[in-house]
Amino acid sequence: MRPVRDALAWAEEAPGGDVGRVHDLFLTDAVADRHPELEHRADAAGVRVARVTEKAAAGLSDTVTPQGVVAVCTTVAVDLETALAGDPRLVTVLVGVADPGNAGTVIRTSDAAGADVVVLAGDAVDPHNGKCVRASMGSLFHVPLAAHRDVDAVLDGLRARGLTLLAADGHGDTVLDAGADDLLRAPTAWLFGSEAHGLDDATARRADHRVRVPIHGRAESLNLATAAAVCLYASARAHR
Repeated sequence: MRPVRDALAWAEEAPGGDVGRVHDLFLTDAVADRHPELEHRADAAGVRVARVTEKAAAGLSDTVTPQGVVAVCTTVAVDLETALAGDPRLVTVLVGVADPGNAGTVIRTSDAAGADVVVLAGDAVDPHNGKCVRASMGSLFHVPLAAHRDVDAVLDGLRARGLTLLAADGHGDTVLDAGADDLLRAPTAWLFGSEAHGLDDATARRADHRVRVPIHGRAESLNLATAAAVCLYASARAHR
């Protein structure tokens, strides 16, 4: 439900009268009765609205337990140059992250930490994947998002905008503690690899620093979403 609400807000906020961000809203009578604001907001944004049966709503959804509401939207990803316009200070880069749940969760975390841009680089999941959209809990519509297959081109674009490249690496030489504050105050792009394998060596070597989150207990490592939250919030604190 939350992603649909945020998609409608995204449609209402379209700059310069750019209608068409959300094309259609399908919902059951039960959902319409419980959430009349959905139809009102859709009408205000010029979105076509159709009441459908529970069976039809289930057919439109790819979830096991559909909620009875589906929005058909235009794609949200933009090209890399557009996403990086405006001197971003905190950028999240997901390199080869194929799991949609992880990607969506990191997009949500990036939004919460105040990141300016999220980039999915290399052989990463499509950000419009249904599970990714749901895991983002609507943050997909809040943060400029780019998808680019060429990792080197992404890194070159980040450097051209004066961003320091920090590779999240469990074996990195730089420890993410109070001593890293001076480093974190600079405009930063965090590079995160897949849950299973982390960053590939070629990408990690191109980073300015390899940074590890200290493990004080006996856990072998942190999962991707947790590590990303720790790193992004450390940068957010230093920037503020």
